[in-house]
Amino acid sequence: MKIANKTITATKLVKEALEKAKKYEKYNVFTFINEKEALKKAAEIDAKIARGEKVGRLAGVPYALKDNFLSPEGQTTASAHILQGFTSPVTATSVEKLEKEGAIMIGRTNLDAFAHGSSTENSYFGPTHNAVDFERVPGGSSGGSAAAVALDIVEFATGTDTGGSIRQPASFNGVYGLKPTYGCISRYGVVAMASSLDCIGFFTKTPEDMDLLMSIASGQDPKDMTTLPDYYNNSKTSKAKRIGVIKDFDNEAVAPEIRKVLKEKCKELEEKGYEIVELEMPTLKYALAVYYIIQPAEVTSNLSRYDGIRYGFRSEKAKNLDDIYDDTRNEGFMPENKRRIMIGNFVLSSGFYDAYFLKAAKARTLIVKEYEEAFKKCDFILTPVSPNYAFKLGEKVNDPVAMYLEDLMSVSLNLAGVPGLAIPVGKTKDGLPLGLQLVGPRRSDKALIEFAKELN
Repeated sequence: MKIANKTITATKLVKEALEKAKKYEKYNVFTFINEKEALKKAAEIDAKIARGEKVGRLAGVPYALKDNFLSPEGQTTASAHILQGFTSPVTATSVEKLEKEGAIMIGRTNLDAFAHGSSTENSYFGPTHNAVDFERVPGGSSGGSAAAVALDIVEFATGTDTGGSIRQPASFNGVYGLKPTYGCISRYGVVAMASSLDCIGFFTKTPEDMDLLMSIASGQDPKDMTTLPDYYNNSKTSKAKRIGVIKDFDNEAVAPEIRKVLKEKCKELEEKGYEIVELEMPTLKYALAVYYIIQPAEVTSNLSRYDGIRYGFRSEKAKNLDDIYDDTRNEGFMPENKRRIMIGNFVLSSGFYDAYFLKAAKARTLIVKEYEEAFKKCDFILTPVSPNYAFKLGEKVNDPVAMYLEDLMSVSLNLAGVPGLAIPVGKTKDGLPLGLQLVGPRRSDKALIEFAKELN
């Protein structure tokens, strides 16, 4: 990561990033370019360096902000029509920490509206394109952030991961993407999707950069009662010896080239002296069903605040209070948002709560316990991120079930609260990126990154 100093200025770094953003404009990576403010901040950092003053660990480093992080710079829309016109009066804790160290946000990145999706096609601003193949999706929901890093526009980008929204786009674009332990990084100031599953993380080009960002962003926040004390900077890591592979994930539903690269990576680890442990985790086959009950239930609660009254978009057709609610939500929410609201209301409704939501909550506990048992047998688990590599734009957009199946191997980590790191491991015969995910027990984030450095 290039840091501003007396030989390379923050202004030069920011100008280069802004030029690249314009160069790759057709990829639809950004919803807002922060040119004026970014250059102003860069000049301030350069002035400090010239005066010999101390600057932060990210001095002058350009970064991209997923457009569901609150910040006064530009509108925070979460790529949704219903939030058009909303300028935040507050700044997300994670953004404050990054910018205190001198990072400079050059733009807000596109996402599936309210982070509902796996392809960044469900955006009010239109789809983002894959960094390697323009005709394919970048993954979702953090597709814009992944593409911004993969196209080398910025050094790093922020993301959110509720069921794979960092790891899958990282895999599709050939970069590193970390979903930390639940509670590792404050969620304050980030548009909520499903509050018991949401995690804040990053996209980077190297595990070393990921380590630096985690050391800055981690820690307890009085504004988010779910945050944990800063275990990341106090972690003692020991060398991993046993790597688990999940037997249930080795099946014909997974693309052959992904299965092949997983086996090759396991063989490579064995040759380096690691023990490969085959795991049976039968409860994981229920994870997707559990996720798509719990997540929509929390989505419907979190989206109820968008009513056209307090902020954001309001329908001009409305003639009375009921119409304001109905018309604003009908026009403001994307089809996928509406789909999840309907599912959420159904599983929480009288007569169905016990049959669906309560049963899913109990099954979630079993998934947590299954991971705990698995980590008694191994140090980390190595799995595919997704059953597929990047698919064509439009291929699954009209088939919600096919799109949901993209989350098959990623959602269980969010249900269990464990960290997962997507790592680039190769390419398909057509040159598309292939990624795998390293999974560790809770609070093993630093150890995961250290292990990734060995695999680099």
